[in-house]
Parts: sequence; C-alpha cells; structure tokens
Amino acid sequence: MDGRPAVVWFRDDLRMADNPALRAAADSGRPVLCVYVWDDRSPGLRPPGGAARWWLHHSLASLDADLRDAGAALLIRSGLAERVVGELLAEVDAAAVFWNRRYGGAERRIDEAVKSAARAAGIEATSFAASLLHEPWTIRTGAGTAFSVYTPFWRACLAAPEPRRPLPRTRELSPAARQGGQQLDELGLLPTHPDWADGLRETWTPGEAQAHQDLAAFLDQNVADYRRDRDVPGIAATSRLSPRLRWGELSPHQVWHATARARADVPGDGPATFLSELGWREFAYHTLFEHPDLATVNIHREYDSFPWPRLHPASLRAWQQGRTGIPLVDAGMRELWRTGSMHNRVRMVTASFLVKNLLIDWRKGEEWFWDTLVDADPASNPFNWQWIAGSGADAAPYFRVFNPELQRTKFDPHGDYVRRWTPEWDTEDYPKPIVDLAETRRAALAAYDTVKRSR
Repeated sequence: MDGRPAVVWFRDDLRMADNPALRAAADSGRPVLCVYVWDDRSPGLRPPGGAARWWLHHSLASLDADLRDAGAALLIRSGLAERVVGELLAEVDAAAVFWNRRYGGAERRIDEAVKSAARAAGIEATSFAASLLHEPWTIRTGAGTAFSVYTPFWRACLAAPEPRRPLPRTRELSPAARQGGQQLDELGLLPTHPDWADGLRETWTPGEAQAHQDLAAFLDQNVADYRRDRDVPGIAATSRLSPRLRWGELSPHQVWHATARARADVPGDGPATFLSELGWREFAYHTLFEHPDLATVNIHREYDSFPWPRLHPASLRAWQQGRTGIPLVDAGMRELWRTGSMHNRVRMVTASFLVKNLLIDWRKGEEWFWDTLVDADPASNPFNWQWIAGSGADAAPYFRVFNPELQRTKFDPHGDYVRRWTPEWDTEDYPKPIVDLAETRRAALAAYDTVKRSR
C-alpha cells in the first residue's frame, strides 16, 4: 500500500469512540489526517450561535488532545468547506476521505459536492451513519412517506432492527505528515469583548471524557425516577446530555445501548421514557431531512396567514432578559443566559409565553435560543419552536396555551427554581407583569381561530 493518507473530516461528531469515519480511516492502514473546517460562509449553512461557538471551541480543543494521545492531531482550516476540503485532498494527494453524515439541506449539498469531486479525482469518498439511530429514509409509513406524528414514528423505530452497537474507541492512529493550518484561537469562537461566558464555564466541561461521565452518572443516579422527576426544574433530574449529542461527544447509539443495559437493573419505566426523548430528537432530525427550511418556513403553510401583530421591541427585550414579571418565564430566561441551557419543561413555558401571550413570531424566539443555547442544533431548535407555535409536525394544538403561573405552582410549588434564578421574586423590586395572562390568552385564541377558519 502506498503512503497516501486517508482524510477524516470532522463536523458534528467530535469524539474518538463510536466514530465510523475515524474507524474506517484507522482500519485502512493508511496514514490518517484529521481535519475540521470552520465554515460560516457557505450559502444556506447556518453558523452556530454565540453559546454554541463557545462549546465548539472547547470541544475541538478536547478532541485535538485526544487525537494527540492516539498519535495524530487535528488540522484546523476555515473557509467554504467544499473548496477547503477539495484543496486539502489535492494538496496531500489523499487516497480517501471519510466523514459522518449530516441532514440539513445545505450540509447535504456540500457533502454531495465534495463526494462527487473526490470520486471524479479517483479518491475514495465514503460517508457513514453516526448521528442518528435510524437514517431518515429507513423509517417510513406504510405508504412510503415520512411520518408527521411522533407516536407512530417512534413505534416504527422500536419495531425496526435494533440500532447498531457502538464501535470501540480508536486508540492508535498512524499520523499523516503535518500540514499547515490555523490555531483554534484564530477562529474567534470565544467571546472576548466582553467575555460573557463565566456562567458557561461554571456549568459545563465540554469534551468526550466528561460526556461519558455525565451519561454514567445519569444512568446511575437519575434514570430510575426520570419519568416522575423530569418535569421538576428545581431538582437535577434530567440527563443534560443534549449538548453532548449536538456536538457528537456522545453518539445516540452509545446512549441507547448504555440505557438498554441499565434497564436490566432499574425497575419502572424511567429508562423507556428517557429513550423516548432520544426518539423525539430523532423525529426532529427526520423532519429536518424532509423540510430543510425548518427554521424559517411553517411546515403547515396555513400558518403563513397567522396575524402576527406589529412587533413591540420592548416586549421581546423583556422576554430575552427575563424581566416580564412572570416568575417561571423570567427564571428560565435568566437560567438560559447564565448557563446556555434551560430545563425542558421551562423551555416549553417560555416559548409558549412568547408566541401565545406576547404574540411574537416563533422565529424571533428560535433565533434567540439559537444564539444562547449551547445545545442549539438545526433540527431540534426550530422543530420544537414550530411544535409550540402549532405550525410544525405533530404540533401542540393551537388552543394549548401554557399558563406559566399554573405551571409554576404545579412543577415548582415551593419556588426552589424560581428563587434560584429570580432572587428578587416576591419583593418590591420584582417587575409587574408586562401582560395579563387571561387577556392575552383570549387574544391568541382569536388569532389562531383565523388560521383554523382558513383551512
């Protein structure tokens, strides 16, 4: 075998274990060149928001350290990915290029262009399934179409062949000759002027090693009571694995099989409930595959006629800053700003309040979450916003308006969560509500009724 290298193109799969592209390169017997391309320029490709860029920086640093332990390193370049990867393949006289698939429209176009150009040049180009339990084209209705309702979708997933077992960690690589690249700091992913990331640093440690620790701790301590406790924001009962999955520090196959093993020792339906949340993520990505414009276009196009009133910037700003005078909403928005995350129950409440009490277009909320969530991904973020708005797949009924006060008394009855994030609650310093919940609910139902009549 000649000494031409195999190139591994990392994207949203920043891990050494259960990485089919990396495994294929290692098994080829060729020198391995690992590359990450920062592409914030390709048409249609959505660059990560500020909090997600912070995570990406640290996850890339962790991956580079792991690759060095295995004998290689991470080459970093920036620019239009199609062009940068093509130039790199020619530059190193690559024999092969491997990557794990993505599912957004722009991402698929880029990948197909790279694959076609590489094969035309006589370079082996292979993509792998690594980020979903089931590829979107394998889970279909009896009529051969995509599912639009979650319950039958997940039932079909559970009836499908079991997700493959995770691949072992790649521990040794034959490194290719070093190539010129960029320093990670040159990408400018970290906030500097100002540095607003103190809360992120206090809350998270990105990287594959910590991801496995978090998974093990959740399965050991919390999964048994997950069904009961997952909706209570004042206790640490959720997995907090969403950013790990978003950046591929964990694969869904690893989570699936680790949870399946835990089920043997855990009574009750906590593990099954947790796996159904993995299924909801899966449903979001399958929906993105069918609707590449998920972040901007209503799936149900009749919602294009929804009579959004003129935007009041002060109301949007109050929501963003957690100063609406609605305690559970404010607590959630402040948690988001500080930690780059928010409890899932509270995400639903804050989103419902924006769309159905403030009557602000769901896309404004989606954009804010995109910029402030460390786990914002191109599928789940817009998918969940469309679900709340009523315009998406298997969406919440238009008449479901989460009452944030009832939600607070039900899920945070002692105020543990609210007091943590809004310490001035129940004092004269706390702002008055910016809207009347009952009145705005009636206005929302009237607005949604116009959509209902237009069907």
